[in-house]
Amino acid sequence: MELFDNLALGFSVALSWSNLLYCFAGALLGTIVGVLPGVGPVVTIALLLPLTFGLPAVSAIIMLAGIYYGAQYGGSTTAILMKLPGEPSSVVTAIDGHALARQGKAGTALGIAAIGSFVAGTLAAAFMAVSSPALARFALEFGPADNFALMAFGLVGAVVLARGNPLKAIAMVMVGLILGFVGTDVSSNAERLTFGLSSLADGLGFVVLSMGLVGVSEIIANLERPPAEQGPQKQIGQVWPDRQAFEAAWRPILRGTAVGSILGVLPGAGAALASFTAYSLEKKLAHRPERFGQGAIEGVAGPESANNAAAQTSFVPLLTLGLPSGATTALLLGALTIQGIIPGPQIMTQMPDLFWGVIASMWIGNAILLVLNLPLIGLWVRMMQVPYRWLYPAVLLFCAIGVYSLGNNPADVLITAVFGVLGYAFAKLDCDPAPLLLGFILGPLMEENFRRALVITQGDFAVFVTRPISASLLAAAVLLLITLLLPAIRRGRDLAFQE
Repeated sequence: MELFDNLALGFSVALSWSNLLYCFAGALLGTIVGVLPGVGPVVTIALLLPLTFGLPAVSAIIMLAGIYYGAQYGGSTTAILMKLPGEPSSVVTAIDGHALARQGKAGTALGIAAIGSFVAGTLAAAFMAVSSPALARFALEFGPADNFALMAFGLVGAVVLARGNPLKAIAMVMVGLILGFVGTDVSSNAERLTFGLSSLADGLGFVVLSMGLVGVSEIIANLERPPAEQGPQKQIGQVWPDRQAFEAAWRPILRGTAVGSILGVLPGAGAALASFTAYSLEKKLAHRPERFGQGAIEGVAGPESANNAAAQTSFVPLLTLGLPSGATTALLLGALTIQGIIPGPQIMTQMPDLFWGVIASMWIGNAILLVLNLPLIGLWVRMMQVPYRWLYPAVLLFCAIGVYSLGNNPADVLITAVFGVLGYAFAKLDCDPAPLLLGFILGPLMEENFRRALVITQGDFAVFVTRPISASLLAAAVLLLITLLLPAIRRGRDLAFQE
């Protein structure tokens, strides 16, 4: 009965007119940014963070969440029609989805992608509703030392699942931790790493950092890429799949939902890993694996279900443990902290309207996305023909306006530009920015929990290895890091990312 009472509270929050409007706006905007190549949810959420300051916390998170899982829907459209994924999680979809489009079955591929995403999103939200209370009750056992160990494990998980060289990922985490320490120390009131600049006395703003590293750097990178040589497929065909397509797709949809729901809960995993895993699973289970790459509908149904399920269940560790699964959820974590909300086990009891309102809004958002995607495919096709040279000046302008509006400080705009150049350099060096953002967010929280643990134990460092939860998490983090650095494991990991 408690679950139904919580869901009733969630729907009462999500079905208010204002939150319905924000849910619709987030789903629509997420679909659009997923469709447009070069404009993804990370950039969009970074741009919109300043605009959410004046919104109620529940409305802001509902809208930003809609952008996140809406982009998973929209990313499949460009992947299928142009073989140009709007999202990293849609890379696998492009393989068989575009092959189907070349065969005149683009409508079938788009329909299966939309239906699979809807089913996965609906079931994943149910999984969240059932599993979150148990996870939160377990998390109530955490003390400061355990929270520190959990965040350390999350950072190691980000290293393991970041693309590229793991040593570079470790370096990016360290850079993020250092940037998180910039500013005035609360305990000693001493300035740290400010180099005498008054503009850094209050520390670096998350919006300034994220807009530069993600938004501006992505624009610079996109400007040097050649435009797509081929436009979207003009012949869409029948959008609603026939019986044969349904029979081939329903099992991959359920399997993809299960894979995405599980991997989405793991800190550091995310939608991209879920889609790759689902594709590999379907290929191994297929009676004729040689069809994959030639237009197998299972190669669309499984990954699309997995990435949408993972996008939604990633809110479980984000809200209950404060651990994001990637760059987008790291931005959502930043949005929560900007609103004065510290995610953790107590959020379900202290802010039940926010927690259950977000979960309920996901059911509503998925229904909105299904209604938006199937009838408006023709509109999305026309939107994909907008030249990128018309988009990037507007994105840069919104970046500058958004950063300046935070504190009416021109220095923030300059700092954003500096981090934009650094982000571009990181991309050239094949350094994933997600571990840096995660380190930046978790660094101050880790320091706070580290100090609290030592204050409680009067400086006894043994608390980190004598508490069972803390000791287990730290041991798992060390073991995971050592395993990652083994040559055979590294080769297998690199091969998996190449695939």
